[in-house]
This record gives sequence, C-alpha cells and structure tokens, in this order.
Amino acid sequence: MTTVAHVYPWDIVGDPTAVQRVSGLGVDAVALAAAYHTVRAATPFHPDHRLVDARHAAFYLPVRREEFGRLVPLEPSWVEPDSYRRASDALKAAGLPVYAWTVLTHSSVLGDAHPDLVVRNAFGDAYPYALCPAQPDVVEYARALVSEVLELGQPDGVVLEACGPLGFVHGGHHEKTDGTDWTPVQQKLLSLCFCPVCAERYPEGTAEAVRAGVDGGATSVEEALGESAPAVRAVRTAVSRDLRRELVAPAGDVRVVVHATADPWGTGPFATVADGIGADVDVLTLTCWPGPEVAVPAIEALRAFDVRTAAYVLGLPPRAADGDALLAEWLAYAKAGVEEFHVYHAGLASAARLDALRHAVHGVRDHLNG
Repeated sequence: MTTVAHVYPWDIVGDPTAVQRVSGLGVDAVALAAAYHTVRAATPFHPDHRLVDARHAAFYLPVRREEFGRLVPLEPSWVEPDSYRRASDALKAAGLPVYAWTVLTHSSVLGDAHPDLVVRNAFGDAYPYALCPAQPDVVEYARALVSEVLELGQPDGVVLEACGPLGFVHGGHHEKTDGTDWTPVQQKLLSLCFCPVCAERYPEGTAEAVRAGVDGGATSVEEALGESAPAVRAVRTAVSRDLRRELVAPAGDVRVVVHATADPWGTGPFATVADGIGADVDVLTLTCWPGPEVAVPAIEALRAFDVRTAAYVLGLPPRAADGDALLAEWLAYAKAGVEEFHVYHAGLASAARLDALRHAVHGVRDHLNG
C-alpha cells in the first residue's frame, strides 16, 4: 500500500518546517506540481504569506523555449525561479521520493493566445482552458513538457493530469455554470470537441445530433448520438490513448501515474481509458471526491484494466476534519481494490485536517498490513 501527498512548490520553498510537516503525515512519496494551471491557493503555515495567486498556468522548472514548438509554457512570477527543483531537493533530502505532477491540456493562458487549438462544443463555443490533443501542436507541447520535466526535474515518477481532452466541467474563473440545470448527460454532450480536427473525424450530422440532445434533454449520450455513437466514442477515446502513447514511452524507468476514468464520455482532467490504455503505465488514479457511493463502482470499472489502481482522496472541505471518517471512507476504497491513496492536499490543509490525514494514512496502512 502506497500513499502520496500532493503539494505545490510554494508550499515547500521558503518554509523551513514544511518538509517535516509533510513527512510527518507518514506518506511514502510526494506529488509536487511541475506544470500547473491557474490557482489561488491557501498557504496556512508559510512564514511569509497566507495565499499564493498563481494567475496563469505555469511551468515551475526553467523554460527552455528552444525545446518547445508553437506552444511555450510561461514561467511564474509569484514564486522564486526554479521552484520545483528547490522544493524537490528539500523533499528528497528528507528521504521522500518525488513525483512530478504535470498538468497537460489545461491552460487558459495558452488557449486564449491560440484559440484555434482549443476544444469547441457542438454550438461553436470555445473552451479556452482546454487545449485539444487532437491538434498536433498540442501533442507537441505535451510531449515537450513531459520531456523537460523528466530531464530537468529528475523525478522518481510523473503524475499526468489532463492527459486527454477537457470538456464542459473543470472550467474557468468565477464559474457561473455550476448552478444550471444541465444534467450529467448534457454536460458530457457539451464536452464533445468540434474543433476542426475533431469535427472532420465524426460521421456527418454529429454536431446536429449533439445540439438536439443538449436542448432536448437526452437521457444518455448514446441516445443522443444514435448510430453515430460508436464512431464518436472511438474518436474521443483514441485522442486520449494516442496522447498517452506519445508521453509515456520517454519515461523509461520513471514511475508513470495517469489520472484516468473508465467512462468513455468523461469530461474532466481524468482522461478516459475506456477503449484501452495504449501505454505501459504503472498506476491509474481515479478521483474519489464524490464519495464511496459514486467512487466504488467507478473503481471497480477501472480495475477491469488490470493496472494498479489509486484513489485520489480529498482531505479538504466539504470533508470533515475527522480522521475516523476519512479512514472509513478510504477503507471502502481499499475493499473495492485500490492499492494506493493519493492525498489532496498537504499544502492546503489546516492543522486539524493534517491530523485527520495522518490518522487516516496510518490507519489504512495498519489495517491493510495487519
């Protein structure tokens, strides 16, 4: 059983107590953000600040522009240069393996600058936060990003998030779509990409069928798409599979963790593996934030791929700061077959939540080893 705590570079850099606080959780490794999207993050323990406003997606290693093509990641201005390696060195010095947490297709700053490369729905609405990996320029960017992480960061593993097309959910700033009455099916239909590259791969009439399904309240994606459903599914799952194949091969002996879902119409940063993984990955990580009622069936579906499975577990609100409650939840996932727990988030958590996480980490290990 393996436990991995997620942190940002700024959680570690400049805080002499941070490494001890993270290692004190009893985790086996740390997932450290190397490339990450826009975020406004709390830093409850840092001696110099209480929040960090990361105003755009950024690369927390040096940006060597010559290694990239049309899309080049931005460096951050809100942390010191080369903050990933500084944080990684501190964590490794304490004996903690470090996985490079790498967000791939989620970048509003690049999407705004290159609107022809983003996901577009069947109504023509652009999702600037979502780079479409059917686009060769996006694949080239993701490949370069991972290569640079491996070469410059020298991680013990890589965690690939948004390794596929994002969709309607996981969107923009000051989100005002959460309170609408669109069903999960409508959200999945609104997540199908109709950028020029994707649209030409679909059967004729697909966009019209999707629009009718959204406005007509279809009860399933398959109902909305009709006879075109298998072909559209094949296009969507191939995009993620092809991207994984491009990115995993250069990793060599470095452990590869991929955020994944068995749902062929999944809309968020956990890309679908429904029609095959297509690459030799070590771990598939599934979000368990909805709780066991939703997560356990999803875990069981993902385990059909016969790859080590991890539960991405939440230690923040709306979860209570209750170690026994967290432990009970995690044991439900262990019973469903997960072999790892990836904990979100050791840098954002308060003292009470760190205590709860520590209790759960030790409790689940004792239970599984006992």
